[in-house]
Amino acid sequence: MSPDELVYLGVLAAAIPVGFLFRYLSPPVKQGAAMLLGLSITIATCHVHTLHSLVTVVGTWFIIKSSWRHAPMLSLSWTFLYLLFFRLVTWFGIPAPTPFANAVQLLLTLKMVSLANEVHSFHMEKKKEISSFGRSSAVGFLSREPSLYDVVSYSYCYVGLMTGPFFRFQTYTDWLEQPRPLALPSWGPCLQRLKLVPIFGALFLAVNSVFPLAYVRTDDFLEHNYFFRFFYMIVVFFVFRMRFYAAWCGAEAGCISAGLGCYSERAQCKPGMGPTVSYSPESLAEEKYDFKTIQNIDCYNTDFCVKVRHGMRYWNMTVQWWLHHYIYPNAPFKSYTLRAGWTMFISAYWHGLHAGYYLSFLTIPLCIAAESAMEASVRSRLGPRGQNVFDWIHWFLKMRAYDYMCMGFVLLKASDTISYWSSIYFAMHVVAVFCIIVGRILKGGRRKEKVDETRLINGDKNDKKE
Repeated sequence: MSPDELVYLGVLAAAIPVGFLFRYLSPPVKQGAAMLLGLSITIATCHVHTLHSLVTVVGTWFIIKSSWRHAPMLSLSWTFLYLLFFRLVTWFGIPAPTPFANAVQLLLTLKMVSLANEVHSFHMEKKKEISSFGRSSAVGFLSREPSLYDVVSYSYCYVGLMTGPFFRFQTYTDWLEQPRPLALPSWGPCLQRLKLVPIFGALFLAVNSVFPLAYVRTDDFLEHNYFFRFFYMIVVFFVFRMRFYAAWCGAEAGCISAGLGCYSERAQCKPGMGPTVSYSPESLAEEKYDFKTIQNIDCYNTDFCVKVRHGMRYWNMTVQWWLHHYIYPNAPFKSYTLRAGWTMFISAYWHGLHAGYYLSFLTIPLCIAAESAMEASVRSRLGPRGQNVFDWIHWFLKMRAYDYMCMGFVLLKASDTISYWSSIYFAMHVVAVFCIIVGRILKGGRRKEKVDETRLINGDKNDKKE
């Protein structure tokens, strides 16, 4: 493991026992302590580059105070433009930020855009209350506009500072205001989330040592046969998954130990969003709780769901909610495929400027179009047994599609990504285009069958009339 990875591991590991201590603190002390700890970690790892995050926070607060009506769009423009500057600072003679500063900036961008939207929704609900002379029953809205201190403390809260998961300002305030945090579930769900982390970590280290990513860039790699080159992307994606499974499960455990994102099961929480329905709290002894609000990975469904579009739902789940809630609805397109493409483009930009991100993320809409075409033209014609076989083939191709796209995500450079994809003859692009063509041909044939059937029925009716 690299020195940076060891630092990440140390921050993740330390957050778990620290979280249990935070359950003993009163709300004001908890807020200040969480902010000071987060700021200390940021300064220790980012050094002078901490200023980037401070500028982003203060800029967002100024936008919210100046124009809450336009804050959602202005904050998105501000944070994403600053991301561009942040990644191109060397053009201006400024030292390149550390990887830790990049991690903080990524999570902070999500938080600031979400905060601006939450404040906008708060004011809109207040206007509705005034016009209707009643209290709003909407779920998940702020009870007050946050101060600058609230914004800074939310931005630098130590929980998930560099690793996620993303959580809304409302989730943060609910955490501060928990009436009896020591009575909420802690050790059980925390250990449940950590139980597979050692296995994920061991698999990551073992397989990565045998199949290093750097080998793909060597001339020796191209001398191997096609099947070895194809197999290598499967192993690389496996290593990639094990790394993030371990990291995100550990990050979730840090949230759980602190009690962040703990709500009643009756709140029907969603990752990133939090409660989706209102509920009346019962006695703590009778209440059942979950931590779905801060769940960032569903390891089983990531591996074993059938469709490409479903695989996205179970990976980096809180960020997927953010994209679906703030980017997808505002896409300048109407069709699902184009909206998905726009969302993937924004996701690639959020991750970075490396061409590999764009090549990978913009392959997803093609895969979605391919599976939609085959489902409509092939699966719909099959019986239960045939559909079961179809789903197993679909799952296999889904995994290979993610293996394929992962190579762009980890190789980063356009030349390296295209070099690898060309070494396996752009296999998954070819399969996707083939499925779309076959799907359209079969769908066209099916339409013709329906037209002929309709004509036949109408002809019979006419014959009877005569």
